[in-house]
Amino acid sequence: MRPLGPFADGPPPQLLSVDEPALSGFGLREVTRMVQVLAVLCWRVAGSVVRAALRRRPVRAAMADGVIDGFIELGPTFVKLGQVIASSSGIFPGWLAGPARRCLDEVPPFPVEVVWDVIAKDLGAPVDELFASFDDTPLSAASIGQVHACTLHDGRSAVVKVQRPGLRNAMTRDLQVLHGIAVLAQRTAWGRSANALGMVDDLNRLTVRELNPVLEAWHQQRFRDRLPAFGDNLHVTVPKVYWDHCGPRTICMERVHGIPMDDFDGITARGLDGQLVLRRGAKAWAEAMLVHGPFHGDLHAGNIWVLDDGRGCFLDFGIMGELDEEWRELARDLYFTCVFDRDFTRVAAAYRRVGAFPADTGTDAEIGERIGMILGPLLDEGMGSVRLGDLIASLVQLMKDFGGTPPQELMLVAKQLLYIERYTAQLAPDYAVVTDPFLVSNVFPEAAAAYLAAGGTPFPE
Repeated sequence: MRPLGPFADGPPPQLLSVDEPALSGFGLREVTRMVQVLAVLCWRVAGSVVRAALRRRPVRAAMADGVIDGFIELGPTFVKLGQVIASSSGIFPGWLAGPARRCLDEVPPFPVEVVWDVIAKDLGAPVDELFASFDDTPLSAASIGQVHACTLHDGRSAVVKVQRPGLRNAMTRDLQVLHGIAVLAQRTAWGRSANALGMVDDLNRLTVRELNPVLEAWHQQRFRDRLPAFGDNLHVTVPKVYWDHCGPRTICMERVHGIPMDDFDGITARGLDGQLVLRRGAKAWAEAMLVHGPFHGDLHAGNIWVLDDGRGCFLDFGIMGELDEEWRELARDLYFTCVFDRDFTRVAAAYRRVGAFPADTGTDAEIGERIGMILGPLLDEGMGSVRLGDLIASLVQLMKDFGGTPPQELMLVAKQLLYIERYTAQLAPDYAVVTDPFLVSNVFPEAAAAYLAAGGTPFPE
């Protein structure tokens, strides 16, 4: 009988929780690491600037390349920071956010001997007993772990995602260092504007969840199980988790074949309708956020694929978000208003309901009028020509003007919409993701039916 892993009957409930480490501790270990961090960054930036001068390249671009080279050398925590920078172009300048995209796919792998050791300790048997075949060359390497192709003994083609060993202690130390740097940064105008401390706190909150592969696999399985909740979404998928080959640091799942969502030439070469693939995927994501609860919180192209058979596929569930019911209802009200009737008083009432506006701040009609002044013209002109980032920034600023504070989960929603916007810019420049009734046809079936009855564009299958 072939050996089975410890989670053959599913993950133990006690492993589905997370414990955020405190970042305020700062001792000799952290001071030593901070010196190392500054030394590596200075060395990498200096070297890049010298090479740029010899080649007559712009100094600013060279400095950015040096910083990102340093991040990759310093390891997983700084690679994650680079990923945050790459996905936060509204906060960081383009000359830095652009090079930071290398942190999404240029992480060196760790030795395969370490991979074998982790798998054997997790699953209780050597790799050659667990799998019919195992490819020692990783398919991909990321800040948290790396992926190897394999074949199960029953013939199923699979991949194994293995977490880097010793990661939690190392990343906690680095996050404490970043916290110390952020405390200093908060004394500057840029640090306060960018909310450096808040950024590090968010990185800590997301990282500690990403460091729990059991939770990641559980989220992946639940997301997959809920895709057909309304009897559709047949053209969107998530790889199946093979729990009998999973462990505390190991996830085994169905192997899929395709290309990243930002391989626009590849999508065209396959003769696929990129806009249709995008709409189907956005619909599945919106239903998760608006109805089911947990939604994918890291929609960069490495995690969103177009499969060889034309289906969209979600990968890597290490970062997930979930709005509580009150904020989920607000998101539904906002989407209904943008798509169907432009009743911004409803949105104002929803904001007040969650405490985003103080009780004594104007009437719902007055606040709704201000929201309408921001959103109305944009919706009337067509969102294809409007940056979602500008729209979201305007709404967040309005909330702050009234003394409200948006939850971090709502900002995570906004970040995913910005990712979707990047894909629409290439695949469907005139597509309006926040006014597409197809995306919420299962959320608001009566309104969607009325839209179609009034001669609206038919929805795809």
